[in-house]
Amino acid sequence: MELVLAMDLKDGLVVHGERGDRLNYRPLTWGASPVADPEEFIRHIRPRSIYIADLDRITGAGSHDDIITRCNKLVNHCYADRGCRGPEDLLALDHFENVIGTETAGTDLTWYKSGYLSIDVKEGKVIPSGRNPVEYIRSVNELSFDGCIMLDISGVGTSKGLDQEWLVQMREAFLGRFLWGGGVASIDDLELLANSGFDGAIIATALHYGIIPVEMIRRGIFC
Repeated sequence: MELVLAMDLKDGLVVHGERGDRLNYRPLTWGASPVADPEEFIRHIRPRSIYIADLDRITGAGSHDDIITRCNKLVNHCYADRGCRGPEDLLALDHFENVIGTETAGTDLTWYKSGYLSIDVKEGKVIPSGRNPVEYIRSVNELSFDGCIMLDISGVGTSKGLDQEWLVQMREAFLGRFLWGGGVASIDDLELLANSGFDGAIIATALHYGIIPVEMIRRGIFC
């Protein structure tokens, strides 16, 4: 299972927050890296794979495309949610995965012929539609995405842990490559994800608190 380091970008810096409360996200200088500059952050931690959420672009407040392009060159594999609102927003870079979040993608997902669909869930419902996540995941199996990411926004930054029954329901609902992000609290949670059949785990807070060793994110594989 691939291990992916999450990086939220806001106003040119890596930030940390909880439960999607973006107004209160603050520069991340207390964790596995002493600096919040994105490139230096990566150089210090040395992850194999990263997931970037461009909070400015998602909210329509700006763009980190230049920073994302430079960060992509520092890792083996990069996923990035840049607030795509249509296929014209996708970037073409080496070893790079465009992430199309339900929060911004629009209602007609047949427009997209590649990339990873991020099923953005808050308080147990897909945003902005309010649909049940398991039913929603089943409905996208026939679309042209390269894979899916289940992003539990309510779990981001909380290290609340994962529910095995829900993981199994999610994994059984989607037939393709499937990653999980949000709420991963421990190595036990990584084992739950791997045993449930997930292909990747996106982590941050548990790494910054030292619960998941930095060597694991550098290796980029959990097995």
